[in-house]
Amino acid sequence: MSVSPRYSLIAGLALLIGFNLRPIIAAIGPLLDILQQDLGLSSTQASLLTTLPVFLMGICALGGPWLQRWVGEVRGIALGMLLITLASAARFVIDSGSWLIVSAAVAGTGIAMIQALMPAWLKRNHPERAGSLMGLFTTGIMGGAVIAAASAAPAAAIGGWRLVLGVALIPALLALIAWIRYAGGRQRTADRVILPYRNTRAWYLLAFFGIGTSAYTLALAWLPAYYIDLGVTSVHAGYLLGALSAMEVVAGLAVSTLVHRFPDRRPLLTIVILFVLAGLGCLILAPMSLMLPAIVLLGLGIGALFPLSLIVTLDHADSPAEAGALLAFVQGGGYAIAALMPLLAGVIRDTMASLQWAWICMAVGALVVLAMSWRLGKTEDEAEADAVASCASNHRLAKKKYHRLATSMAVDRSLRDIY
Repeated sequence: MSVSPRYSLIAGLALLIGFNLRPIIAAIGPLLDILQQDLGLSSTQASLLTTLPVFLMGICALGGPWLQRWVGEVRGIALGMLLITLASAARFVIDSGSWLIVSAAVAGTGIAMIQALMPAWLKRNHPERAGSLMGLFTTGIMGGAVIAAASAAPAAAIGGWRLVLGVALIPALLALIAWIRYAGGRQRTADRVILPYRNTRAWYLLAFFGIGTSAYTLALAWLPAYYIDLGVTSVHAGYLLGALSAMEVVAGLAVSTLVHRFPDRRPLLTIVILFVLAGLGCLILAPMSLMLPAIVLLGLGIGALFPLSLIVTLDHADSPAEAGALLAFVQGGGYAIAALMPLLAGVIRDTMASLQWAWICMAVGALVVLAMSWRLGKTEDEAEADAVASCASNHRLAKKKYHRLATSMAVDRSLRDIY
């Protein structure tokens, strides 16, 4: 039996691996116009550079338990990093839009595999500090996105877009080598998970997560291009995407601090969704004069809505095992929905020569999510009343209520560590 790597080593690997999961996507937005001109991509085709990776995140989230059983966490993450490395290397020599899209699919498969397997690997090695380790993993992801978005256009002006997209090979290769050398060979068979396909509430949560996450995928893919169309330079458009990512980190920290004060999640969800709506309103009505409020409001809203959606999902789980199945189902289908928004925006830009209607469509989606949010969650008094009734009528149901509370409290503690 192999020995788990020490905590500091696992922490370093989590940070290093996480850093490599967004540059290959986040660098595309600021370079989109250049890529379209050089490779002859339509906006619909260009949208696939974001749509495919996000869609694959959903597929691998659904197949996460299968990957754990048949591939294993260590081998699966190594394979994921290899795919990202190969896709980055290929971008040094790519000369057609079709091959660029293929590289996005390859890299997206690698990213999706890692995101599906890394949390389980961290928890298996150091379960008592899994929240802190996930925090480092998340920090690496956000850090990679901020750096890639902010540096893509300035670097492309010096060395060209192929160099910018291909240079992701270097940190990816270093991460792969470090993972193979230090991750160890510990493999563990995952428990069999049954996804809640027949649960109506699970489908409701899936739709809520998917529509809410669409705001993130739309901004990631098209925010820089939107401002470039309005006359902003590609360099400054990249800075805007970087600032949006930074605001998401701030929002995540705020959620981890405040969420335990809201046993009824609905008021907090309402505030966060209104932030998203306000940011979208700024982009629609006065994108230039309200540029700063748009970035701040949208970044804070998107950054808070994502973890809150997962918290609400876990609030509806009666046990840790059910929580894992519900999360896999909600994220799997939700990412598939979110992947459609950049594609829709590409079609809109091709047909209308403007992205304004894409933001309008997203605002309609945010209104739908706002209405949906009021059917989610229970007040503290309602939860206590349910527990009393369950205890009085059936001891088994009362025990399930205890597991639900224990799961929710554990999630809250982990989120405070994550951010």
